[in-house]
Amino acid sequence: MGLRRNILQIEKVFLTLHSHLKINNIIQAMARICEITGKGAIRGNKVSHSNHKTKRVFSPNLQTKKFFVPEENKEITLRVSAEGIRHINKNGVYASIKKAREKGYLSK
Repeated sequence: MGLRRNILQIEKVFLTLHSHLKINNIIQAMARICEITGKGAIRGNKVSHSNHKTKRVFSPNLQTKKFFVPEENKEITLRVSAEGIRHINKNGVYASIKKAREKGYLSK
């Protein structure tokens, strides 16, 4: 009985690790997060005319934009929300990128 229990525990750990790794790969490839503001997808309800509620996902308005950073003398491509673009217009590209790196939203 002890050997059978150990085998079941090992299988359970393997399946847990495998599913965890698979989920992480999907999240990394499909992340819908603004690299300036950190805005991400949120969950809510879709409400029909009859007030029937079903779960749905609200995605941020992400755009892929290229910005020239004069301080680094290079062009950088960012996935930013509409609000992120307004932040960049108001504060400047370099200041926005610097703040995003400090907060951990941007790793580039």
